[in-house]
Amino acid sequence: MFDNKEKTNIQELGEFGLIKHLTQNVELKQPTSIKGIGDDAAVLDPQGKKVLVSTDMLLEGIHFDLAYTPLKHLGYKAIQVNLSDIYAMNGVATQVTVSLGLSSKFPLEAVEELYEGMYIACEKYNVDIIGGDTTSSKQGLVISITSIGYADENEVVYRNTAEEGDLICVSGDLGGAYVGLQLLEREKLVYLENPNIQPDLEGKDYIVERQLKPEARKDIVELLKEIDVKPTAMIDVSDGLASEILHICNQSNKGCNLYEEKIPLDPMTYETAREFNLDPTVCALSGGEDYELLFTVKQADYDNIKFKMDFTIIGHITEASAGCNLITKSGNVHKLTAQGWNAFKN
Repeated sequence: MFDNKEKTNIQELGEFGLIKHLTQNVELKQPTSIKGIGDDAAVLDPQGKKVLVSTDMLLEGIHFDLAYTPLKHLGYKAIQVNLSDIYAMNGVATQVTVSLGLSSKFPLEAVEELYEGMYIACEKYNVDIIGGDTTSSKQGLVISITSIGYADENEVVYRNTAEEGDLICVSGDLGGAYVGLQLLEREKLVYLENPNIQPDLEGKDYIVERQLKPEARKDIVELLKEIDVKPTAMIDVSDGLASEILHICNQSNKGCNLYEEKIPLDPMTYETAREFNLDPTVCALSGGEDYELLFTVKQADYDNIKFKMDFTIIGHITEASAGCNLITKSGNVHKLTAQGWNAFKN
């Protein structure tokens, strides 16, 4: 998990020494960040906008496995999955707080590696780290990130505002993160049986990266503004396409028709799913962790979006009585069910 260079025990620094060490080079860049790390609380200026706040927690052994997750990638991903929630509200992410629970197995150098990934993500997405906390943990590594963003009142997009006839769109492609996870889990089992065998991930970079280093789709929010299209409803795909569209439909009191042939799948995702005897469509519907944006738009916006390569129209919203359905490639109609991530399953 860590390299063999000399390691520094975190207890030598103490909590405040650790925080000071990790954050000594933080520079605030956002105009809404008035005061960051170093006082009892951060001070932010919303500048007349609505404030968006989201929190996610990542637990070792539940949300990530350090056997195949580099700490730098984990830090990067921890930031990304939180920024994604802000973009799913059609907002601009501007600040995060970072809180860590650290077990005794983590030397200072490991925590530095984790933070390095966080700083890379924040730099890339122009986000300030403005505070947080550290504590000891007996359950392994715990990461809790709170993300903060802003949007004009008339720009905020909710889940519960889809209308009958709206087109359903999704950015990027789906299922890659789940299939990448299956590949990493397989190679972990091979390694545990024979540590002399090197992981066989050649040619699978894309789906491995989809799992270990996802990218929040800030670019989609920016593109929609450029083409003057405001989604009628939006959500990020963290728990699988089926689960997310059901959230939109249930909260909007609507139904939907999704078309299997329209669901975007990368060829590597498709081929690798088949290697694992998995249905690629099921991976897209139930896999999760793609962090793409799923959104609905008015039919009147069709001409504005039809030639955009960044997202795909995959269905439409119907009246609630029609239910939520998947239309298969052969034309059969199946009721959509949510089989994605359950935070409380055993």
